[in-house]
Amino acid sequence: MKEKAFSILEREKLATTARYITTGTAFDETAFQWEHIDTIAHKSKKRLRPLLLAIDFAAANPSNLLMKAVIFLKTAFTKGISLGRYSPDQFPMRCIPKNIRRYLHIKTAAGKKLLMLDRYEFVMYRLLRDGLEAGNIFCRNSVRYRSFEDDLLDDAAWKNKEQLIADTELSILRQPIREHLSELRERLERRISKVNLRITSGKNKHFQMTRHGRQFRWTLQYPRESDPVNHVLFDYMPQTDIVRVFYFVQKKCEFMKEFEHVLERYTKQDADERLITACLTAWGTNMGLGKMAAISDVGYQTLASASDNFLRLETLKAANDCISNATAKLSIFRHYDIGEVVHSSSDGQKFETQLHTLRARHSPKYFGLKKGITSYTMIANHVPINASFFGANEHESHYVFDLLYNNITDIHPEIHSTDTHGANQVNFALLHIFGYQFKDIYDTVSRSLYGFRHPSQYADIRLKPIRKINEDLISEEWENIQRIIVSLACKATTQSIVIAKLSAHARKNKTKRALWEYDNIIRSLYLLDYVDSSPLRRNIQKAVNRTESYHKLRRAIYYANGGKLRYKTETEQEIWNESSRLIANCIIHYNASILSDMLKNYEDIEDRENAERIKQVSPVAWQHINLYGRYEFQKNPDPINLNEIIRQLMENPKHQQPPFCEEP
Repeated sequence: MKEKAFSILEREKLATTARYITTGTAFDETAFQWEHIDTIAHKSKKRLRPLLLAIDFAAANPSNLLMKAVIFLKTAFTKGISLGRYSPDQFPMRCIPKNIRRYLHIKTAAGKKLLMLDRYEFVMYRLLRDGLEAGNIFCRNSVRYRSFEDDLLDDAAWKNKEQLIADTELSILRQPIREHLSELRERLERRISKVNLRITSGKNKHFQMTRHGRQFRWTLQYPRESDPVNHVLFDYMPQTDIVRVFYFVQKKCEFMKEFEHVLERYTKQDADERLITACLTAWGTNMGLGKMAAISDVGYQTLASASDNFLRLETLKAANDCISNATAKLSIFRHYDIGEVVHSSSDGQKFETQLHTLRARHSPKYFGLKKGITSYTMIANHVPINASFFGANEHESHYVFDLLYNNITDIHPEIHSTDTHGANQVNFALLHIFGYQFKDIYDTVSRSLYGFRHPSQYADIRLKPIRKINEDLISEEWENIQRIIVSLACKATTQSIVIAKLSAHARKNKTKRALWEYDNIIRSLYLLDYVDSSPLRRNIQKAVNRTESYHKLRRAIYYANGGKLRYKTETEQEIWNESSRLIANCIIHYNASILSDMLKNYEDIEDRENAERIKQVSPVAWQHINLYGRYEFQKNPDPINLNEIIRQLMENPKHQQPPFCEEP
């Protein structure tokens, strides 16, 4: 046993560990970290010094202590002077936190403190990184790390603020802030009283409160509903391959016309629908052009040329919008409304990357030690109407506004929901101002109730505000908030970056704190509605579940190469993301077309029972679509006879009951 134990941990280290466990000797973890930093000092200097010299850093405060240290290091490295040639009193030390300073010195045999130069240089890099994240240090040539003021409309443009605000057509910005806050105060206080009255009287049966000592905790119970994926109705449909589905959708909405040649009118080459179909299938299934050429009747060079000439982010997005608009015109579409309105949702889906790419980032929960990206999609009535992608380390809530505001389809959601990853400190406020009803699920807002009075003034109620809203702060900073909103409306900069800076806890100034305070009001109003309305909770969960259903369809489409992303550049990843969404859009449109015609036939014969059942069938299904095998694009596929499919479905006795019933 000793031999086996010492093979795992050496005798001396095992004895040291045993003494530490038995005696409880204090262990300085920070000192241990710095010892490790000493071993990687050469690598860090080799990689970080060139960045320090190449990047122009700046600070909002001219007397920033960290900037003095940065200038000191830059001057030394530019002149090629070793840090060891400077005397200890020349090193700027005031920017270093006191709890770190003791790890930067070592005592000599004579008892004199000696500055460890490698550690000093490393701590400056670390403080510089923290300063960039907090917004105290910035780089004007960077999008993410430039100052927040550079992201907004400049002073010259803001002089015409009245006209700019009028152009946004946002009524809240034109209303005097004190008047607006007065309306919100009346509305919030009235809702607090009403919701608590329903809880006390027992009318809200889903609200349950338990006591743990002196503390009270409350929970909500409600049934969760979802649309079944791969409904059994589609089991009885004839199998068809994805190429025939492409041609069916093309015949319905002519989305192929959006694929214009990259040289536009200066070329005589017209878009070949068969080649574009082959390229879309190769990209969307993650197969790649090379493998597609090996298992199809189209050569690699032909595929590569067609892909380079016709597949771009703008053409793919336009084609997706064309299909989404066509689906919205089908009779079944509005029967997917939740609460009689178009209720959209958005969520991210993680994809592991096979190759190391610039966007790929670590996410231990999903990839372990590997890297990946996030594909973020907005779904409205089962239709993927907009999408984006970013690194797996980025927060999904930064892209919610981006997807909603930049949606150019004919589908305009009135309510938008997300899971807990879609909420931050500003989304409730921003989306409210822009006219969207933003809904989040319970976990994020469970302890976020605020009021316009001090908590002690609410007497003994079950659901009590935790803090008073600071109205004065909102009023004082309202003009700056208006400037932020107008900048977002004018798309003066990357919206996701602005929202990331606004919602970051490390970046705090008076304006952002005021916006967070306004967000607390809107969030509190939503929390009260969420607690009080069981139908609202079910609707939100149903909308979020639809996004999960779409993710399952994307996984089925994205089957090649073990489901690991194989594209290197950002452009290739954009083409993959939009191509995969386009395939999903085609499948959903095909299914929705079948359901729409079946619904019309049942309504024509006044079969209300089956008509109602058809309305409950989700178009997210793929068991009747063949995504695999050898592809033949050069041959004209047999057209899909929709009338014959529907006739067989309605005449077959097996379809009288089982297909329209929910799966057990």
